[in-house]
Amino acid sequence: MLAKLNAFALVGIDAVAVEVEVDATAGMPKTVLVGLPELAVRESVHRIERALANLGYARPMGRTIINLAPADLRKDAGAFDLPIALGMLVATRQLSPDQVGDYATVGELALDGSVRPVRGALSIAMEARKSGVSKIIVPAANAREAAVVREIEVYGVTSLSEAVGIVSGAVEVDPVSPGMEEIEARLNKYDVDFGDVRGQEFAKRALTVAAAGGHNVIMLGSPGSGKTMLARRVPTILPPLSPEESLETTRIYSAVGRMDSGEALLTTRPFRSPHHTISDAGMVGGGSIPQPGEISLAHHGVLFLDELPEFNRKSLESLRQPLEEGRVTISRAAHSTTFPANFVLVAAMNPCPCGFLGDPKHPCKCGPLTVDKYMGRISGPLLDRIDLHIEVPPVPFEDLSKPGEGTGSGVMRAAVYRAREVQAVRFGKGSGRVNGRMTSRQVRTYCKLDAGGQATLKEAMEGLGLSARAHDRILRVARTVADLAGSDAIAADHVAEAIGFRALDRKLWAG
Repeated sequence: MLAKLNAFALVGIDAVAVEVEVDATAGMPKTVLVGLPELAVRESVHRIERALANLGYARPMGRTIINLAPADLRKDAGAFDLPIALGMLVATRQLSPDQVGDYATVGELALDGSVRPVRGALSIAMEARKSGVSKIIVPAANAREAAVVREIEVYGVTSLSEAVGIVSGAVEVDPVSPGMEEIEARLNKYDVDFGDVRGQEFAKRALTVAAAGGHNVIMLGSPGSGKTMLARRVPTILPPLSPEESLETTRIYSAVGRMDSGEALLTTRPFRSPHHTISDAGMVGGGSIPQPGEISLAHHGVLFLDELPEFNRKSLESLRQPLEEGRVTISRAAHSTTFPANFVLVAAMNPCPCGFLGDPKHPCKCGPLTVDKYMGRISGPLLDRIDLHIEVPPVPFEDLSKPGEGTGSGVMRAAVYRAREVQAVRFGKGSGRVNGRMTSRQVRTYCKLDAGGQATLKEAMEGLGLSARAHDRILRVARTVADLAGSDAIAADHVAEAIGFRALDRKLWAG
């Protein structure tokens, strides 16, 4: 008897509809799986047969052909276990074809018949709704995540027998609720605050500018000056994570299996801090079937690269396209995949290999050639894509011992929100455009300087030998500084502050 069931394959972060066909006929006992399955899928036959036997179901005794269509789509992971098992039950007349016709199913089976979680449940539920499927059965650990998608009934199961009970009508259960009240209560709630950081008011100001305009920033300072503390608190001053942004980011985390069991949606902006030994594939994504990398996991959040010169040169250079375009495209012989990668880059580095260049209390042991070689590990084109270069000096004792807190996230966040509202009016609400992402044409349109600002910028360009890209970066930052000040015009003091955020252009490490 021929059975047909609805299932889905994950390609990148997107789901693709797959039809599972199971045909059981008389003949020599043999099970054949076709349809371009990867190794994890080919091995599923043995898991499924033992799961059926251990739960007391009869498995096909003759020749069984399992086809996963379309045949030209590579299928990976064990998410096809559950639909294949149900198909075998239909093919052996232990279930009726009508009972499974309204359902789509995904899930990996253990040998005892229990159902294990799968990757990409959110994308699968979204594609199921798009395909016109009204009901979907997923592992219980993925149920709340899938239930976020409206207009589709989601049923979570812990075993094959539960799935059989649901499709046969022997077990009556209600569809899973995503628990939106709990999600809303946790939305944009952070455990850290800039008020925890003593001193560093200049750095806090720079990070406020970076968050307000979506600018990338690099912090230069000796060990222990607070660079990591500052970076970890940047998400707390970014605009609130909207439901649409949460959905986009959750899809990425779901596709790579980074969602906690029972978690429905990400409720805070992501903060990713990969180690400097990461490969370029780990940074931007890759694999025979491309998977998202760290830059996509930081989508709508912050990517923090500590000890920037220690990263592999190829890994750093791979950031150049995403920093410009907000996405990354990975090409393979058969196809190419594009992943979203719209993040704020926050990098940190020491001023020299020993870390104490310019520190009045610790002598530097590095010579000029050693310092130049260290700084040369970061290419000019990459630095040109980082708008703010700031110094983070050691915090003096007086600041550490002051009672109370310094400037907190609430004050900084309020300033960021006001500036973002100005940009929403400038570029159009819903466009998502910020000053840090302005095109060259938009820079010429919206970053016009008064006479004082023009003179200040000309002096800096000639004195520092800045590139054309650095010129536009200064204009973008100056536009954000003016927005924070509530000024329509970009004046000399706005330009001067933007130039003050270009520490590496002024070669402060050399003198």
